[in-house]
Amino acid sequence: MTEQEAQDWLRANFDVSRETWERLEQFLALLAEEMQHQNLISKSSADHVWDRHVVDSAQLLLHAPKDGSDKIWMDLGTGAGFPGIITAILGDYKVQMVESRARRIAFLESVVTKLGLTEKALVFGDRLENVESHPVDVISARAFAPLQKLLSLSHRFSTENTVWLLPKGKNAVRELKGLSPKRQKMFHVEQSLTDPEAGILVGIG
Repeated sequence: MTEQEAQDWLRANFDVSRETWERLEQFLALLAEEMQHQNLISKSSADHVWDRHVVDSAQLLLHAPKDGSDKIWMDLGTGAGFPGIITAILGDYKVQMVESRARRIAFLESVVTKLGLTEKALVFGDRLENVESHPVDVISARAFAPLQKLLSLSHRFSTENTVWLLPKGKNAVRELKGLSPKRQKMFHVEQSLTDPEAGILVGIG
């Protein structure tokens, strides 16, 4: 997927107003500026940011409940803002971003303020273990921890209706097979739109 194809895909699959598009572009400008001070995304992917990061994040919304109003989306290890910031810009969820690294916390908080997302996005600047338990509707994690550890750390935020959206790259099937049979039944694998060899674990419960 080229950068132009990635932008075309976003416009075709989401109701992208001029204000929303300007927010996306402003976020990427802030990201590029901050990359001069800390390594937020790999330099090899910086020239393909719409494909490798924006669309890669936005596609998760296709597997989430359609009406996100008043629903909570928790993103674990948000890092540079993928998928947390993208979800807050494109979706109508209340997004909670968990990030423990101080410089990335500062970046995310700055982005939330500068993009006017304070009503939709909140940064938990701490380790997940220190975040108080509360039920959420969606849990995402793009590069947080191996699957077994991820589930062990975050299950206390889930209910029987919580949707899990876990991009796992080429290791999706292998990591899924490492779970107990009961937990395996929670998930199925969806192919990533941005990488034909990558999978997204989608689960409920």
